[in-house]
Amino acid sequence: MKKLVVLGGGYGGMKILEKLLPVLPEDVKIVLVDRCPYHSLKTEFYALAAGTISDSEIRVPFPKHPQLETIFKEVLKIDLEKQLVHLKEFDPIDYDDLVIGLGCEDKYHRIPGANQFTYSIQSIEEARKTSAALNSLPTNAKVAVVGAGLSGVELASELRESREDLQIVIFDRGKTILSAFPERLSNFVNEWFKEHNIQVVNYANITKVEEGVLYNHDEPIPFDAIVWTAGIQPNKVVQELNVEKDQQGRVVISDYHHIPKYNNVYVVGDCASLPHAPSAQLAEAQAEQIAQVILKKWKGEELPESLPKIKLKGVLGSLGKKQGFGVVADRALTGRVPRLLKSGILWLYKFHKG
Repeated sequence: MKKLVVLGGGYGGMKILEKLLPVLPEDVKIVLVDRCPYHSLKTEFYALAAGTISDSEIRVPFPKHPQLETIFKEVLKIDLEKQLVHLKEFDPIDYDDLVIGLGCEDKYHRIPGANQFTYSIQSIEEARKTSAALNSLPTNAKVAVVGAGLSGVELASELRESREDLQIVIFDRGKTILSAFPERLSNFVNEWFKEHNIQVVNYANITKVEEGVLYNHDEPIPFDAIVWTAGIQPNKVVQELNVEKDQQGRVVISDYHHIPKYNNVYVVGDCASLPHAPSAQLAEAQAEQIAQVILKKWKGEELPESLPKIKLKGVLGSLGKKQGFGVVADRALTGRVPRLLKSGILWLYKFHKG
């Protein structure tokens, strides 16, 4: 009996299960390992943290199958030589094939106090804590959002809809917010922030964080809550793997998505070194190819000379529940349409998985 172990039930892990379970050979068993007993929609953690949606709205059950075993434990270590995965408070599990999809965690850039005195939205557990903190703040409390990429912008705008009374300040180290997007989108979001009384601090340089105090260029600024959205890095377990990595700490993989020296170990999603920024869309596209490779391997078939390049359809972001922005088919979109598109894609995903 062959055993495929999938570490992480995120977008990549779920897509692999979706593709493999319907065509699973009788001599193969799949083991899914995840800390939570459900798949959670990470792209919506900003709304959970802001308090505009409930926890249950972003949970999707894992699939059930007679050849699928689920283990809800935390991964502590991966031994690539012995082909063992060590879990917290659980016996190690062996594998014939392994998919590593453990996701990411906040990157604090070695800024003192950042990991200790800020809130996060990188996991559903952390988003819950952030929600409890933000929605318990008194009237006119000051909230800092560090990082003006997609996550920071969506959090700040959703928090404004949730709490009109709060003073919200978003810090960005660049000249403009959403620097990875076209200038037109950046300007649109910047104007939306002005209209909704969200202060933007450009050219920020956060040098230290203390309890209730954020230091920008070494100048202390008091805040009632500070949320960190200023970069990500691979999960700690992946950081500790003794394999080749890129400058962002992501695992360098072959054209078939496995670790070069371990052709039975695949890396999917935020932990993999790919020519695109990490996203749910990218993880799913990569997972489809990994499922194809694994299936051919099980059947004893030759792999194709090459796999097609992954092409992304675009990126969508929200500004509360009524406005949005994005790039679809290389076209910049602003206003109501991108927000409706994002809501529709989310509904289809939940309906399909559910």
